[in-house]
Amino acid sequence: MHHLLIVDDHPLYRLALRQTLAAGLAGARIDEAGDLASAQAALAEAPDTDLVLLDLQLPGTHGLLALGELRAAHPGVAVAILSGQDDPATVRRALAMGACGYLTKHAGTEELHAGVRALLAGETWMPSALRELLARTPRDAASESLAARLATLSPQQLKVLQRVAEGRLNKQIADELGIQERTVKAHLTVVFEKLGVRNRTQAGVLLSGLAGE
Repeated sequence: MHHLLIVDDHPLYRLALRQTLAAGLAGARIDEAGDLASAQAALAEAPDTDLVLLDLQLPGTHGLLALGELRAAHPGVAVAILSGQDDPATVRRALAMGACGYLTKHAGTEELHAGVRALLAGETWMPSALRELLARTPRDAASESLAARLATLSPQQLKVLQRVAEGRLNKQIADELGIQERTVKAHLTVVFEKLGVRNRTQAGVLLSGLAGE
C-alpha cells in the first residue's frame, strides 16, 4: 500500500487533491499537512512515507528552503513539487535541490495520476509540455549551482538560514531553535562558506532569487 503526504496550506485544495489521488490509487494512505512543521512531524511519525507532494508557497518558508529542509531531514523520502509556478528556472532549482519531480496545480486528473504513479515507481517525472519548455530554455548555471549548494546543508543549518532570510538576529534564532548563540554563529560560518558569501546580507541577496519570493 502506497503512503503519500500532501503539504499545502489551503485545506480545500488538499481535500480536492486527496480525493483525486485516492480515486486513482486504490488502497493508498494519503495524509495532509498545512505547513512545514506539520510535514516534519508527519514524516517523523511515518518515515516509510513513499512520496511527499510539496507546495512551494508555504507560509513561513523562504522559497525552496522548505524542500531543502525536508530532503535533509528525511533523505529516504521522495519529495516532488506540486506548484502553481511552472517557469523553467524554478523547476531546475527544485530538481537541483533534490526534488524527484514537478507537478503543476493546473494539471488534469489523468496527467496527475500518471505523474504520481511514475514518481511512486521511482521515476523523475514532469509534464511533457514542461519538459519541452525546459529543453527550449537556456540554463541559469549560477541559480542551479546555488540550489545544489543549499542541498548540502544540514537540517539545522537550513533552519538557521531560513530565519536569517526572515531578518532574525542570532539571539532570536538561538531562542527559537533552543540552542546557544555561539552554535548559531558556528552554523552560519559553515553556511556562508558553502554558499560562498561573507555575511548574512550577501546570503539574503542570493536567496532573493529563489522561488517563492
